[in-house]
Amino acid sequence: MSSVPESLRLRREVSPLELFYDLVFVFAVSQLSHHLLEHLTWRGAAETAVLLVAVFGTWAYTSYEATLLDVHRDVTRWMIVIVMGLGLFMNAAIPGAFADRAWAFVIPLLAILFFAGAVTALTGRTDMLREHFRRTLIWMTLSAPLWIVGAAVGTGPRLWWWAAAALIDLTGTWLAHPLPGRTLSSREFAFDADHMLERLRLFFIILLGETVLTAGRAMSEAPVDVPSVLATAGIFVALVCLWAAYFGGGEDVVTTAVTTSTDPVRSVRLGVNSAYLVLAALVALAVGSELVIAHPTGHGSTTLALLLFGGPALYLATTAWFFGTTAGGAWKERLLAATTLAITGVAAIWLPPLASLALLDIILITTAAILTRAHRRLTTSLKTAATR
Repeated sequence: MSSVPESLRLRREVSPLELFYDLVFVFAVSQLSHHLLEHLTWRGAAETAVLLVAVFGTWAYTSYEATLLDVHRDVTRWMIVIVMGLGLFMNAAIPGAFADRAWAFVIPLLAILFFAGAVTALTGRTDMLREHFRRTLIWMTLSAPLWIVGAAVGTGPRLWWWAAAALIDLTGTWLAHPLPGRTLSSREFAFDADHMLERLRLFFIILLGETVLTAGRAMSEAPVDVPSVLATAGIFVALVCLWAAYFGGGEDVVTTAVTTSTDPVRSVRLGVNSAYLVLAALVALAVGSELVIAHPTGHGSTTLALLLFGGPALYLATTAWFFGTTAGGAWKERLLAATTLAITGVAAIWLPPLASLALLDIILITTAAILTRAHRRLTTSLKTAATR
């Protein structure tokens, strides 16, 4: 049985305000996909990755803070509303962030990070919580000058300055913002793990939904012919399979694993960490989808292979790591599927896009069916172990 005291296991429903806040990031995912589509080069991919770390970092910080502060408090609600407004301006600047709108992106970004962090550092209900977010603010202070210098310099070197800033922010998130001195134990936090898991689950649905919208927009601009219809249907099948790979019992596995964990904060933190790569994977797939729908009978390419097969492969490899570290199962199947996608994806360099999509669907349909059964077995195993 879990050794976490019941006093530390809070239970709160996800509020309408939090769902409203998440809608700002539907816009952000669309902007990231558009930026990558317009800059299909290695530099464009690097720029998109840097912007993704910054954008998702603001969502992760604010969502954590809202969960820890309690979203029903007035101070938390005002924080979410203000951050949402700032986020709208930040996300609107994504297409021009590496051109003439650097300051329009950086100023809202830093305002979100420091404002939300300061609110939690000042109004957290325990000394430990306030101390943790003071540490978070110190990490932000380390990266802020790099974001500012990057906005001030030309578009060429900007990528290097912002990449360094994003790396600091990402490292802080992955390591839970440590500092020399007293060690804080996440087991001592009163944390609503179920609430944050629900936030991640809903955010994942938003990401998949944005990819569906991308396919729909591409279809509306494509000729109404058999190849385009088949391409759109194939992309839809791939998205349904990716949905089933998690929601076909995977959420039950994660919920059971976190509920029975002695350190639910760590489990949720690993979920947030993995979400960076899941977001990158779905952005890649969204762009690959647009390419396939626009030119279903065209020529294959390395770019298409990386997007169409690399996106799902990254998604499955990332979730394999997450399931392995939190639930101890259902990871080998994912890793095997990711490897299969990586190997098969080489064929997409030469095959017509529609043929490549057919191969992708076959692999993902098989994977979803296998994982659904694996999730059922693992959930039963975890529940049995918890009752012993």
